[in-house]
Amino acid sequence: MTVLAARFRDRFLLPEGVVYLDGNSLGPLPKATTSRVAEVIKGEWGRDLVTSWNKHGWIDLPRRVGDKIARLIGAAPGEVMVADSTSINLFKLLGAALALRPERRVLLSERGNFPTDLYVAEGLAALLGQGHALKLVEADEIVAAIDDDVAVVFLTEVDYRTGRLHDMAAVTAAAHARGAVMLWDLAHSAGALPVDLHAAGANLAVGCGYKYLNGGPGAPAFLYVRQDLQEEIRMPLTGWLGHAAPFAFESGWRAAPGIGRALVGTPPILSLAALEVGVDLLLEADIEELRRASIALAERFIAGVEARCPALRLVSPREPARRGSQVSFAHPEGYAIVQALIARGVIGDFRAPDILRFGIAPLFIGEAEIDAAIGHLSAVLERREWDRPEYRKRAAVT
Repeated sequence: MTVLAARFRDRFLLPEGVVYLDGNSLGPLPKATTSRVAEVIKGEWGRDLVTSWNKHGWIDLPRRVGDKIARLIGAAPGEVMVADSTSINLFKLLGAALALRPERRVLLSERGNFPTDLYVAEGLAALLGQGHALKLVEADEIVAAIDDDVAVVFLTEVDYRTGRLHDMAAVTAAAHARGAVMLWDLAHSAGALPVDLHAAGANLAVGCGYKYLNGGPGAPAFLYVRQDLQEEIRMPLTGWLGHAAPFAFESGWRAAPGIGRALVGTPPILSLAALEVGVDLLLEADIEELRRASIALAERFIAGVEARCPALRLVSPREPARRGSQVSFAHPEGYAIVQALIARGVIGDFRAPDILRFGIAPLFIGEAEIDAAIGHLSAVLERREWDRPEYRKRAAVT
């Protein structure tokens, strides 16, 4: 067991005998979350009712948890706000980015970006009705495609299928050199590897709370706006909690100072309380140590799978520095193989068309879990356990 797993594994509620390699899709439950949420429900909501907005600081939770997440992504206090979902935050920030470059009409991304990011951009362009267009190119064509028509470049730092890691600083510098706004999606980065938005010069960013931050299913997302842009940007969604004086109940909207204008509606307190527990736990670990452990475990997994499962093809970058905290292999029967693995207690997931995806989260995964996963995967393939009707039947969530 790695040093990190020895320190943190018992802090999570994990079923006995399960090897959980899907923390990049849904982080496991921190044990402390149960008691914390129970206290919010029984003590704060149940006992103190509406007075808890002041008495227990509910109204400050989006900013307080945002400041904690800021420490994980190279941002300063007052630059990160927890709110809404990743998709809604992306809509808000893409709209704000286009307003910063009103003479430009192109939103640039890569063809393999996570579909919801592309759908949001497509929908925003159609809604505006001002001739904006979504332009998609291959990942290695992004820099060359940034021209004087591009208003905003938006990319997911770690590719959700392969785990390929973009060079954030290089791409951001290229965007700025052509006068474009740079927006990063940190869904597979935050809490998994060192991120430094300040050092990269990123303008805007979004991310989710339910993957490596272990905030629970559907946990609130977060957004980042660089300090020097906060008084300049205009959010396309303007709700009462983003108002300069929400409890003045004015009929017209005035932007709150700084990052506060990014809020829209009433924050989900129960979900925020759960997310804060996950973030606090992660902040106890050293992110550089976590990254080193992630790389070592991924290298062990790749070597073992390639030695014992030659039918699988590595689709993640082989160089650790170009890979996030996941390892992906391809096989024509990928879906069925993943289902057979789950039946054995090894939980990864499948991404179309043929990718078996395994998340490496060193807070609860060590060498023993990696070796067990390799053994089970080898057995599934050698015995053709995947070749059963029940494993071929597609579920609603893959």
